[in-house]
Amino acid sequence: MKQLAYILALSGLLGCQSTPEKKKEQHAANSDSTLSCCSNLPDRFAVAGQPAISETTAAKAKLEGMVYIPRGSFTMGGDSIWGRPDEFPHHEVTISPFYMDEHEVTNKQFQAFVVATGYVTTAELKPDWEELKKQVPPGSPKPPEEMLVAASLVFKPTDGPVSLNNPTIWWSWVAGADWRHPEGPGSSLEGRENYPVVHVSWEDAAAYAQWAGKRLPTEAEWEYAARGGHQAIIYPWGNERIHEGQVKANSWDGKFPYENLARDGFERAAPVKQFAPNGYGLYDMAGNVWEWCADWYRSDYYQTCLTEGITHNPPGPDQPFDPDEPYAQKKVTRGGSFLCNDQYCSGFRVAARMKTSWDTSLNHTGFRCVVSAK
Repeated sequence: MKQLAYILALSGLLGCQSTPEKKKEQHAANSDSTLSCCSNLPDRFAVAGQPAISETTAAKAKLEGMVYIPRGSFTMGGDSIWGRPDEFPHHEVTISPFYMDEHEVTNKQFQAFVVATGYVTTAELKPDWEELKKQVPPGSPKPPEEMLVAASLVFKPTDGPVSLNNPTIWWSWVAGADWRHPEGPGSSLEGRENYPVVHVSWEDAAAYAQWAGKRLPTEAEWEYAARGGHQAIIYPWGNERIHEGQVKANSWDGKFPYENLARDGFERAAPVKQFAPNGYGLYDMAGNVWEWCADWYRSDYYQTCLTEGITHNPPGPDQPFDPDEPYAQKKVTRGGSFLCNDQYCSGFRVAARMKTSWDTSLNHTGFRCVVSAK
């Protein structure tokens, strides 16, 4: 148990195979170029030959299944009693028009990418300790070899009440868990083609987006889209709490992490488009799986935006910094997952922010893509 707890304490760093610096060595010319952080392919990504198609045909294919989000302004930041310090201060933001996937990228869509390119995800590769130790405090001991294997983090419910301050209790480092095997060896994607792809790192999500001619949304774009054209709302559907009235999203209904009443019909992830869309026609902007954003995470970035007057299409900070784990390089995730409830994280709020190391993969984290409108 000590070994498992230790490796889980480093779980945000496991699977590190390449660094952001390495990625700068390659260029993907066919991606949406608004964000430079999404413009370079991972070292292990090799695009297979693609048939030539016209620009018009390509543009139509790229925008299929996407929703147009008009230009607009909003007040970004926390808006309820559950708001955390890094969701403040409020600041005004203006967003240029863009298109967003109407739902999270599915297993079927991600499989098409892998078949076309031969891409290998972070979770399918053995962690490299020489890279891993760059993101941990100096002098950290090397994890045992039996833990340095191709693996990913899988949620395991507890037998009863536990401290909610120690996530290692309900996460397991499972060898052989990856996007094809969500619960580990013996599990498969059969019957889950229309479920969100999970066990994908930020690197994996960015690679898919580039292949599709898209990009990951900025954090500001994501929140603006989640609000669905409304300012004074706490959730994508309005202000009614998630477990009041009709079922609104796939989340944890009960006592976390040991009792899920599954009132929404799903104990874990759900197929996409199972619940009503928001005002823009976007599905699952709350719950189901967390979604990667393009931005690095800094707890003080909102203060920087307010102080420096960054109001138009905030790109996120140049460098990551989490005071809780200063050596970890974290990206922003948004939207909550099937594990969220008010008892634990309230991650399904439109303003809720999460921070996750860019090379982390878990069975409650996926993504969706965007394209800048011309």
